[in-house]
Amino acid sequence: MNSQDTRKIRLVMLLRNAGITDTSVLAAMERVPRDFFVPAAMADQSYDDIALPIGRGQTISQPLVVATMTEALKLDDRCKVLEVGTGSGYQSCVLAHLCRRVYTIERHKSLLIEALKMFDELKLHNITAIAGDGMKGWPEQAPFDRIIVTAAAQGDPPSALLDQLKIGGIMVVPVATNEHQVLRRYKKEGEDTFAVKDLMGVRFVPLLPNLAAPSEGSDGDINRKLA
Repeated sequence: MNSQDTRKIRLVMLLRNAGITDTSVLAAMERVPRDFFVPAAMADQSYDDIALPIGRGQTISQPLVVATMTEALKLDDRCKVLEVGTGSGYQSCVLAHLCRRVYTIERHKSLLIEALKMFDELKLHNITAIAGDGMKGWPEQAPFDRIIVTAAAQGDPPSALLDQLKIGGIMVVPVATNEHQVLRRYKKEGEDTFAVKDLMGVRFVPLLPNLAAPSEGSDGDINRKLA
């Protein structure tokens, strides 16, 4: 067993001790090589439970946040999932091991190009990705069994995303209220009714509209569980 394998196992044990109980989620986290998705200069931190910058002011999420969001979706191999915010593609790959198909949207074209390379390298063929405005969802592929948003909505999730969720479906999304953010799960019980549960305090980059300009973004944003 090499050092990366040892660090990966240590991370999975940390997630279990932190309360992640879904063995399929833990197995998916173990299968996806997080070191593939981080800058080479930070490879030695790839299995630490921290967020890391990936450029364009974006991050690869803290593993505990990834695991918590994934577990909250209650995925099975029949689920059709929409992900808003592809980023590095790490979360997409974790989802791909747990559901039928992932549709993922990224507003930074340069990040999407790199994520597509990762999907090919890892031979994950059940991910479809586009560059676009994630706040509008993906109407051509709706409705979705599950929706995951990896940037913070202001006040409430975009109505387009709520509309594109199937009745009985689940959406997990960070929501910003004043200066605080909370990770929130919405279960759609009727056309306009939702059961809502707060999961944990988080800090994500803001959910923004439209495609990003090539010059947009600066390093230093974080996406982690709050202490």
